[in-house]
Amino acid sequence: MFRGVSIVNLDAKGRLAIPSRHRERLQETCDSHLVVTVDRDRCLLLYPEPEWEIIERKFAALPALDPTARSLQRLYVGNAQEVDIDAQGRILLPHYLREFASLDKRAAFVGQGIKFEIWDEQAWHARNEAALNDVAIGDLALAAGLGALTL
Repeated sequence: MFRGVSIVNLDAKGRLAIPSRHRERLQETCDSHLVVTVDRDRCLLLYPEPEWEIIERKFAALPALDPTARSLQRLYVGNAQEVDIDAQGRILLPHYLREFASLDKRAAFVGQGIKFEIWDEQAWHARNEAALNDVAIGDLALAAGLGALTL
């Protein structure tokens, strides 16, 4: 499981350093082959390739004539890009994906279990502040069956 937040820099060419604490696990689980795609929250999702393939099969199984399914396929699969970790532990994010997520100099690399989210650093901080101040988050936790969760 991938967890935690690391603030990382993007270089002028759009290369992003994978936090060193995750590199060995990514080498073991996917031989450093990853897939990056967009998310509706205007961040990027980064998956080890085997995990992405499971999701991609689920998208492929959706009804081809359903307009909502087609929209989801276009958004997630259509924007997916294979990336590999280079010898320096970096991935090259394509320009159109960096532009989509408003990534410029600094990014939040956020572990989310089987995947990572990549956020513009300021957008990440704003999202956290909004969540901390959201009075309805308790209702959401209850609706998700997390009422008995002790933190």
